Formats: sequence, C-alpha cells, structure tokens
Amino acid sequence: MQKIKSLMARQGLKSPQESMTDLSPVENLRIPSKEELRELREQPIDPQAEQEIIDSIEEVYYSNDSFDMVQHELEKLPPELNLQELEEHRDKLKRQQAAVSISLSLSLCLPVVFMQLSVSKEGFTEASLGLLSNQRRRQLLTGLLKSLRTIKTLVKNLLSEEDYPGAIQLCLECQKAASTFKHYSCISELNSKLQDTLEQIEEQLDVALSKTCKHFDVSHYTKVQLAYTLLGKTQTAMDQLHMHFTQAIHNTVFQVVLGYVELCAGNADTKFQKMQYKDLCTHITVDSYIPCLSDLCKALWEVMLSYHRTMQWHEEHDQHETTPTTDGAAAAESDESVVDRSYVKKKLEHGLTRIWQDVQLKVKAYILGTDMSNFKYDDFIVVLDVISRLMQVGEEFCGSKSEVLQESIKRQSVNYFKNYHRARLEELRMFLENETWELCPVKSNFNIAQLHEFKFMGQCRSPSISPSRQAGSSTGPAQGELSLFQQYLQEGNPFEMHAEQKEEETEDVLASNGYESDELEKSVYQDYDSDSDVPEELKQDYVDEQTGDAPLKSASRETIRSKKKSDYNLNKTNAPILTNTTLNVIRLVGKYMQMMNILKPIAFDVIHCVSQLFDYYLYAVYTFFGRNDMYESSGLGLISSRLRTTLNRIQESLIDMNAPVHSAAEDRKEKVPSPHLSQLVVLTNSGTLYGLAQRVVATESLVFLAEQFESLQSHLDTMMPAAKKPFLQQFYSQTVSTASELRKPIYWIVAAKAIDYEQMLLLMAGVKWDIREIMSQHNVYVDVLLQDVSRHVRIPAAGVHVLWEHCIRLANRTLVEGYANVKKCSNEGRALMQLDFQQFLMKLEKLTDLRPIPDKEFVETYIKAYYLTENDMEQFIKNHREYSMKQLANLVNVCLGSHINKKARQKLLAAIDDIDRPKR
Repeated sequence: MQKIKSLMARQGLKSPQESMTDLSPVENLRIPSKEELRELREQPIDPQAEQEIIDSIEEVYYSNDSFDMVQHELEKLPPELNLQELEEHRDKLKRQQAAVSISLSLSLCLPVVFMQLSVSKEGFTEASLGLLSNQRRRQLLTGLLKSLRTIKTLVKNLLSEEDYPGAIQLCLECQKAASTFKHYSCISELNSKLQDTLEQIEEQLDVALSKTCKHFDVSHYTKVQLAYTLLGKTQTAMDQLHMHFTQAIHNTVFQVVLGYVELCAGNADTKFQKMQYKDLCTHITVDSYIPCLSDLCKALWEVMLSYHRTMQWHEEHDQHETTPTTDGAAAAESDESVVDRSYVKKKLEHGLTRIWQDVQLKVKAYILGTDMSNFKYDDFIVVLDVISRLMQVGEEFCGSKSEVLQESIKRQSVNYFKNYHRARLEELRMFLENETWELCPVKSNFNIAQLHEFKFMGQCRSPSISPSRQAGSSTGPAQGELSLFQQYLQEGNPFEMHAEQKEEETEDVLASNGYESDELEKSVYQDYDSDSDVPEELKQDYVDEQTGDAPLKSASRETIRSKKKSDYNLNKTNAPILTNTTLNVIRLVGKYMQMMNILKPIAFDVIHCVSQLFDYYLYAVYTFFGRNDMYESSGLGLISSRLRTTLNRIQESLIDMNAPVHSAAEDRKEKVPSPHLSQLVVLTNSGTLYGLAQRVVATESLVFLAEQFESLQSHLDTMMPAAKKPFLQQFYSQTVSTASELRKPIYWIVAAKAIDYEQMLLLMAGVKWDIREIMSQHNVYVDVLLQDVSRHVRIPAAGVHVLWEHCIRLANRTLVEGYANVKKCSNEGRALMQLDFQQFLMKLEKLTDLRPIPDKEFVETYIKAYYLTENDMEQFIKNHREYSMKQLANLVNVCLGSHINKKARQKLLAAIDDIDRPKR
C-alpha cells in the first residue's frame, strides 16, 4: 500500500482522505465510466494475489518522476531474444500494470463512493437498504433451509429404519460442525432447528422404549439404549422405562377385562371404558371368568418376561463393558459409565418388587371382583391352579411370597369351601340314605392314585406348582429343574395348558361286571361247588341217637350256587371292598386335597372338613349296622371306651339330632341330620343271615376308607400348619384308628342270631351226664354246632377273625349255659363234658386259623370247677365274676352229695347272693 501511495504522489494524485477534503465540486472529479466499473466488477479480485503482484514490481519504478520505464525494459532484453520468454514477460508486465491500475482506480473511486453513499442516505429511505439486507439473508436462509431439508430427510429415513443412534449421531455431528460458525445468526438458526429435531427424535425414542415393555426384542432394545447413551440420558431412560412398565401393566389388564366385559354385555349401552378397573372387574360373568383370568395372566406374563429379559440384557451388556482403561479421557468416561451402570442395576433390582406388586394388586382386584362361592369345583380348581402358577412366577421373578395374592385367594377359597363343604355333606347324607350297601366292583389292583382326583400326588402338576414347592420351597426351581422364565424365554406361555389338561386324563378302575375275566367267573362256581375246606364228617347228615330224626342237613349245592356273585368277591378275590358311596367319599377327599395342595394357607380348614367326611361316614355305618341293645347286656365289651368317646364326639359336634330331615342346609350351618338306613336294606331276615353281606360291605368299606386315610397321613401332615398338627394327630389316633373296632358290634349281631344256640341247649339237655363210665365218643350236639358254624361264616378275610371270634365266644357261652342246666352230673359225666369240648376244639381248629381259641379257658375252667373243694369253691365264686349267678349256683347244686354237703351248699349259695346283691 505504501508503494501505491508513492506512485500516486509521483503522478500528482492525492490520497482518498485528502481527496475527500479538497473535493469541491464533485463534477471536477473524474468518475470511472460504467464500462470501467462493469469491467472491475466482472474481474474476480483476490486481494492476496493482487498484493503479491504489486510486491513483485521493481523498486526502480518508484525512484523518481523522470524514470523512463520503456528504456529500462529495453535494456533488460537479452542479446538473443526468445519469443516465448518475451510473451511471458509481457504478460507479467500487463498483470503488474492491471494491479496498479485497479489500486489507483479504487483510490479514486472511494471518495466518489463515500460521496454517493452520503447522497444515497439522503436520497433513499433506510427501508430500501433493508430490502437489500433481507435479500441477502434470504439467500443465506434458502441455502440453510436446503441443508435442513437434507438433514431432515436423512433423519426421517434413519428413524423409519429404527436406526435411532444413526439419526442422533447425524444431528450431533451437524451441531458440532455448526459450532465453528456459531457467531453467525444463521448458524444459530441451524442449531435451534437441530435441537428441535433431537427433541422429536427423543419423543419417538420414548415411544420405542415403551414398546419393549410388552414384546422385548434384543436388537430393538440395543438401538434404543445406544441412542440414549449418545444423548447422555441413560439414567433418564431407565426412569422412563419403569414408568412405561407401570403403564403397560395398567393398560394391559384394563384392555383384557374391558374386552370380555363388552363381549358379554353385547349391545348394552354402558360406559365401560370410563369405569375404573376395579369396578370393571365386577362386571365379569361366571362363564367368562376363567378365560379372562387366563388371558389376563398371559398378558401380565409377557410384561414380566420383557422385564426379565431387560435385566438379562443389562447384565450381559455390563459384562462386556467392564474392561480397564489407561487413557485419561477414556478413564473419565469410564467412571461416568460405571455410575450409570450402577444406577441402572439398582433401579432394575428395585423395580422387580414394584412391578410384581403392581401385578398382584391388579389380579387381586380381579379375584375379589366376583363371588366364586357358586363356582363348579373343577372351575374353582382351575382358578386356584392359575393363581398358584402366577405365584410361582412371582417367586421366580423377585423371590416374593405373594402375600397380596395369597390373602385375596384365601378369602375367596374360605368362602367357596364353606359353601362347597356344606353341600357335599348334604350330598353324602343323600348317598348314605340311598345306599344299598352292595359291592362296587373294582379291579384287584385298585388304589386311590388311579383316580383323577389324586393325580396331583404322582406328578409335578405342570403347569401347576409341585407339591414339594407348595410345601414350603422358597428358593425357586429344584436343582436341575428349569424355571418358568427359562422354559418360556423364547416362546410359549405358562398359562396356556389349563384348558386342555382335563380332557387328557382317563380312568380305569372298575372291573367288568364285577369280574376281571371269564375264567374268574367260572371259578366262582367251581369254588362254591367244592367243599374241600370243610371236614368230611361235617358234610354228612347225622341221626339223633335219641329221636332217630335228622334235624339239620348241610346246605345243598344249589343253595350255595345261588348265592350272589358278590359273595365270591368278598371271599376269593383281593379286590378292595367298597361301595359307590365309599368311592365318592374318596373322590371328594381327593378334591379337597387338591384345593389344599394348591393353596396351603387354607390347609387346616380343608383337613377339618376332610375329617368331618370320615366322621359322618363312620357314624352312619355305626348307626345303620352297629347300634343294638342285645350286646349292651352281653357283657362282652364290644364297644371300647375310645370308640364310644369318638361316637359321642361326632354326635355332639356334627350331628343335628333335632333338625327336620328335609330342612335347608343353610339353616343348620355346619351340622347335618342323622342319616337313616334305606328301606331296601333288610337286616331282620334270617335267610340273608340278618344282612351279613350288607354288614360286611359297610364295615369293610369303612375299614378300607380308614386305610386310605392312613396312606394320606404323611401328605396331610406336610400341609398342616405346625400349630394345628395336634388336631391331625388326634383325628388319626382317636377316629381313623377306631374304624376297625366297629367290626365287633356289627358282626356280633350276625353271630348271635345266625346260629341256633337254643337248639344246641335242647340237645345238651337231652344228654345224660350222670353216667358211671368214661365215654370215648363225643355227643352229637358238638357236630351240629360245628356244622352250623361252618355253613354261615363265608366272609371276607378282613373280617373273618372278628366273626369267628364272636361265633366261638357265643358257642362257648352256649356250652357253659348248657352245662349249667345239668341237674345231675357224676365225675364220669364231667369227663364226658371235657371230651365233648376237646372234640369241639379239635374240629374248630380245622375250620379257622384263629389262635388262640377265644374263651377256651372260660369253658375249661367251668368244667374243672366241679372238682373243687368247699374252700376252693368259695374262692372260685369270689374271683370269677364272668359267670352268671345261675351258672355259679348250678355248679354248687350239682356238686351236692359228691363232695359238698348241705351246709357247705348253703354257705356257697349265700356267697353267690352277696355278690349279686349290689347289682339289684
């Protein structure tokens, strides 16, 4: 610039500032022509290049005013001229001349421009200049808008492909590039638009995050988390995620229930969508309750599974990122990442309990929204099974005991079970009063595990909770067993199998027509035709030695063959003895245990009801077949004090003795009227041995039922709360164990009436006992008694000992009574009595394996008492109260004259009278 000023001074020109001062008037100044100005505008001006050209001018050109530039250039020419070099030098001089001319022109034009600007300011409005500024800005913004549209299109394409990290990365790079020119206002506009775009992306990112709550996809979730990481909002993302899970649970359950309510309501004009969820649950119908519950749990499972997979993703992601760094910046970034990971981990762990609590509250509202007291049993079991499976999910999800669910289902279960049990007791009474006590033909290998109701005891009950877990497992799946989240991680749902489960079960416990094969049916007649188990001498008719008549004949083959086939089953097969009512009670117990097995908190209520079923069955069997006044006076002690206590307890706690037979069950609360034996059952017919078959079936079915209860004791014990276990132990020790004791009073009446003991006494009365020689042949009455016993005691092995015991005891008492009726007896006659009794015992031992023979000493002692002296006889009378006064008095009277005188006789009779006096 100094060189330009020097050149201007040599040519007599002034500087722009001087020119502005001396300029007056304007017309005297030469203004460049339009062509010159246009040429200047059209020529591109590079200030730096122009300056370099000017600097290349030799200093000599600025030396003095008389400098001859032409001469100087000619002198510089070489001796030998080169045309190309001359042209290049010429072009260089032209460029130097042009640069100087432009600089001079600018120096001359600036005063004019400043003058024109001053004039323009006065001649034009500022608005006109504003238009020029706006036009320039418009051009800039047009370019900026084009750039924004390009960026927006790219972002839109990336978002459509769910490439959220790519879209955010693009915006961040644009912001970074624009930050270099942030002092320009248009760049500020660009940054504002980019920030708006990021906010829009974040909104879409939040929507994408919410989608993972129902259907988790690893790829999708990875993109979302990377996008939030780029935004630096990892913790915010986790807060939003939990909010979305909470909202997802609410929306899911509401939509499921709403769908069923609207479907069942049809075209009813009800504003269901505006209802609260709790109120909406009360509009679920009974028919749609289970399908809706199943769908509800399926939907909630998907939400919890998504949360579970979310946690899995973060655990795996954290493992890959925990690598040490040495770089300073990287270390700082790593520290921030560690903080984020720690926050996310704690948030997710805390969220487990929160999510499960939300699930419990929603399901609780659904459970309590409907009265389930009138549900069918199978439907209620399905409800319990679904809730049980849901509680298993909760245990595996967060280790929760699901107290909220347990309390709500317990309330419904207690209410349902109370009504259900009351109805079942009434049903049992109806069964018992219509029971004809005939054998229910089941297969010989029958056991309760074959029944549908007890299937749960022999399997893991997928998709239900296993009994072992119900019994108190709190550590999740057993070792080696996959958890539900492992089983259904990729596909399937643990709540899908309930509908098909029941149809798959089959049951085959009944024998065909009471027999398991044709060969077995044929063997009935073969076995009944065969008398191989009866001594040969007892098959023969006999003739009374005194009358010559044949008073009794052995039963004919036709009579034996005509007996019911069920008698064969009682005697010859190993099939359990039970009735239809017994089978129904067993099934009912299985149903009760199913309910208890699924819901342990009501175990005591269920077991108490199970005990009432057994109590009522036992009481009915005793009332129908065991209550009789005959044995009360027999002195045999047929009913133990324990059994009598049990019967009294049942009558006081369970039997409503004053209620009308047909009164409503609700009016009686927990008590049931005493049952009445069906009129079809006749117990007074001697031809049927006073209902022996019915008595056997009733008694042995009760014993079989008790055996089944015994087999279930360990399972019931695991279910029973510790504080209530004494009740269970008392039930087994004082009730179940007394079932077999009912055999004595029930079979005694048959033994007492089926054999003609009076005829035996008449036969014994016709025997002469005052003989004078020892007899080697026993009397005929012994054969008659044995023959009568062997004819009528074909009973099942389970009760054979009891009935034999009764028959033998009564027979022995008949013998003693017969011996007590003897008026005269010699020593030889007493020896004959011993011979007769020994013959009776010998033959009896062939008929029964009962050992020892009951009351054997009762007869032998009485016979041997004939030989006692006076003093020994007196002591005998005092010590043997089991004999009647008549029997003792006869013993004294028969001995008179042989070894007891009249005085001793009076003394002994007085002793007998003293014993009898307190009884009167």
